[in-house]
Amino acid sequence: MTIREDAFVIIQESIKAVLPQAAVIKALEKKNFSGDVTVVAVGKAAWTMAFAAKEKLGDKVLRGIIVTKYAHSKGPIEGFEIIEAGHPVPDENSVIGAAKALELVKNLDENDDVIFLVSGGGSAIFEKPMEGIELEDIMDITNQLLSSGADIVEINTIRKHLSDVKGGRFALHCKANIFSVVLSDVLGDRLDSIASGPAYPDSSTSQQALEIVEKYKLKVNEKVLEALKTETPKEINNCETVITGSVSELCSAASSIAKSLGYQPLLLTSTLDCEAKEAGRFMASVGREIRSGNGLATPIAVIAGGETVVHIRGKGKGGRNQELCLSAAIGIEGLNDTVIFSVGSDGTDGPTDAAGGIVDGETASKIRSADIQPEVYLDNNDSYNALKVSGDLVITGSTGTNVNDLTVLLCK
Repeated sequence: MTIREDAFVIIQESIKAVLPQAAVIKALEKKNFSGDVTVVAVGKAAWTMAFAAKEKLGDKVLRGIIVTKYAHSKGPIEGFEIIEAGHPVPDENSVIGAAKALELVKNLDENDDVIFLVSGGGSAIFEKPMEGIELEDIMDITNQLLSSGADIVEINTIRKHLSDVKGGRFALHCKANIFSVVLSDVLGDRLDSIASGPAYPDSSTSQQALEIVEKYKLKVNEKVLEALKTETPKEINNCETVITGSVSELCSAASSIAKSLGYQPLLLTSTLDCEAKEAGRFMASVGREIRSGNGLATPIAVIAGGETVVHIRGKGKGGRNQELCLSAAIGIEGLNDTVIFSVGSDGTDGPTDAAGGIVDGETASKIRSADIQPEVYLDNNDSYNALKVSGDLVITGSTGTNVNDLTVLLCK
């Protein structure tokens, strides 16, 4: 196989290894439910997780609701209502989905069981603004945070203090016993930050939320400022939580698959969280060092997992993985048998239909041959259109999982 074919095998098989069906079933096998259960699934992987719960429990699932991202449902599931909503910015359907979930559990009591399936993306997809806060307020501050380069923990700290279902508040609305199965997309598997922790005690404080507003010079009205001063629940007594997957498992799978293809795997980190374009430059510099003969022996697969950020200064189209790849393409221009790819495990990268990108030593020159300067497009945050010209977008469609991003340098 060619080096690019190797790359696509690693992408496909790594994601397949962290699909949540088996993990959800395994988690449910360890739990005894005496009666019928209600299922609430939120996030990008909500449909897949709900399907697994239904497959495992069958008719014990009395009723259920799935609130997921647009185009992430894979069809009807008996007994479930499915609502698709906005991401990374919430929309009206996010509010409708949360309202229906609350309606589903409001008459349950301590003798009832709720299976709460949580995955990344739930922070936007599942929303009920606090009293006095409008959806437009949350949409505006979310857009500001995304553009500023704030990390996911900072973004979710703000979201939790403006929401009536985040930061443990969903659990407060529910008198039943909650068994929460969580697919992690947050570095360090912080349960209070994954989907903004709807059923988990919140460790963030109002003071921290206000400091984030000051740090990024966010423009907020008085209603928002007052809401941010309201403290989130610090104790939840009706929820048991287990984690089913994480970026560490994704990196481990990539290492194993790369080794099976003849590469020596080298895991750099599973907590990559810098600027996307800087990560691209760094991976390219590692590639140049290897190709110089002064570095590591080939064939080698240098692996990193995590979630980078983008400071949006231009008006282009793209996502963090595509921006990383475009930056890397400039750095490895002219190198042979050298490939860098970066993909979101959920199959989406920013507001695009691509999961990420895959670039080699010819990518930058292909872009230049179309009278496009990759440096200019990078500065304009227009990585999607640059990589579309070179044919280097990775498009997988919705994968059914969401455990951060995978970035790999292959030298053969």
